[in-house]
Amino acid sequence: VRLVESGGGLVQSGGSLRLSCAASGFAVRWFDMRWFRQAPGKERELVASIISDTYIDSGGTTNYADSVKGRFTISRDSSRNTVILQMNSLKPSDTAVYYCNARLSNGDYWGQGTQVTVSS
Repeated sequence: VRLVESGGGLVQSGGSLRLSCAASGFAVRWFDMRWFRQAPGKERELVASIISDTYIDSGGTTNYADSVKGRFTISRDSSRNTVILQMNSLKPSDTAVYYCNARLSNGDYWGQGTQVTVSS
């Protein structure tokens, strides 16, 4: 199992970034996938999640932290086995290392993280 994040960088306040999480060793469609972030001196926090398609009624359901609702969108590209986090209207408070997480049957897996820096 491997998760590789990309797409981070430096952007001005109000700008956008698109983070990608390329997965290997499993199919993202069949597992809960999440994006977390960790700012300096703060605990890692859950930003967005998308429910596995294993759940017939709720598969594909997305959830967001209150701080990013209406600005961030999580999605899956099953053909590329990738999870996307589209981030719009970025704020300096969004500055953090962003991590992709997969909840598999044998535990949680993490990527190495990608730095997002939003300047004011």
